[in-house]
Amino acid sequence: MTTQHDVGWTTPQAVIERLRKRWNMGTYLTQLADGSPWEPVEISLRGPKAGDITRQYDHVLAWTESWAPTAHPHLHIEYRRLGGRLAGVNNVPARVRIDDRDHLWRLLGVSPTVARYQSLLTSARDVLPDLVEWMTGHPMQVLQREGDWARLQSTIRWILDYHGPTVYLRQLDVPGVDTKFIERHRAILTTLLEQCLPEDRINTEAARTDFAARFRFLRKPAYLRFRLLDGEALAGFRELAVRADEFTAPPPGITTVYVVENETTYLAFPDQPHSIVIHGAGYAVTQLSALNWLHDTRLVYWGDLDTHGFTILDRLRRAFPHAQSILMNRGVLLEHRGQWVTEDAPTHRPLGTLTPDEADVYDGLVDGEFGPNVRLEQERVRFHLLEDALKELR
Repeated sequence: MTTQHDVGWTTPQAVIERLRKRWNMGTYLTQLADGSPWEPVEISLRGPKAGDITRQYDHVLAWTESWAPTAHPHLHIEYRRLGGRLAGVNNVPARVRIDDRDHLWRLLGVSPTVARYQSLLTSARDVLPDLVEWMTGHPMQVLQREGDWARLQSTIRWILDYHGPTVYLRQLDVPGVDTKFIERHRAILTTLLEQCLPEDRINTEAARTDFAARFRFLRKPAYLRFRLLDGEALAGFRELAVRADEFTAPPPGITTVYVVENETTYLAFPDQPHSIVIHGAGYAVTQLSALNWLHDTRLVYWGDLDTHGFTILDRLRRAFPHAQSILMNRGVLLEHRGQWVTEDAPTHRPLGTLTPDEADVYDGLVDGEFGPNVRLEQERVRFHLLEDALKELR
């Protein structure tokens, strides 16, 4: 059975869907918010042709009745004459027009939504006028966060008004707002703060994903964990974890610093004169770059024999060119063939600070010389090799 849908005649639902797409894009609300005068919306209708009246009169009649003005009080319907000698002349819908915004709101069933959006705009004009332009251009994003908008606005107002010493996000004092709220809405808060804050209140060198750094809040400090290896104690402790920004000088008498990745290896590291060992914890080793006093010590790194281990070494050496490695060579790798595992996500970036022996192993790993994604974890290396390497260093 052929229907008006099958022949491609425009249905009332198709017109509403077309209008709703423009609504969902925010077009109509933006025009409302920026004060643009209303321009009537006209949509041409695809309908039956003259021959359709005789061939499928019932369908033509049903389609015409679907556009009855009483069923569409918010649409102005224009007609055209259709027919001829055989079927007579008939008036059929040709075009619909929406004459004012209120008719559009009622047609789409969005009048309450429009009222709420206007209320949010009015509030912003009073509290944060710098937000209005963004809200005008992004009305649907505002409505998506309607339930949280008052708290978002209060958060921005608090940050804008605060001019005291630098604080942690936990110290932001807004009713109903905590650090979880800020984290959950970090992206939109970042966007809105960039609209409102003066340039000197934004650290543009910080990533937009690092909310605390970008808007000059205190960040969670980095901690470094180390052990004294020479039998001496510091304030009664042989092992400590200290803030990296406060680790401004070596413990008394320390001339050598070892950096290892594996925690068990760190805990079992043999005693050494005038030395400490730092738990590097993977790429967190970059936190060492703030310890300027390392330039005046012997610095020795031992990491996993995989592509990331060499990448970490390269990063450390970019900060401290004098850093040397141990047990990161071809002989150690091949001696432990039975202990190899698979590296999940190897890297292949060029590393410019590696020595020829280090680069030999790294390039072999990248090129698959030893097999696909080969990895020798630090804790799988026989412990006596570490003891022998330390003797050679001494």
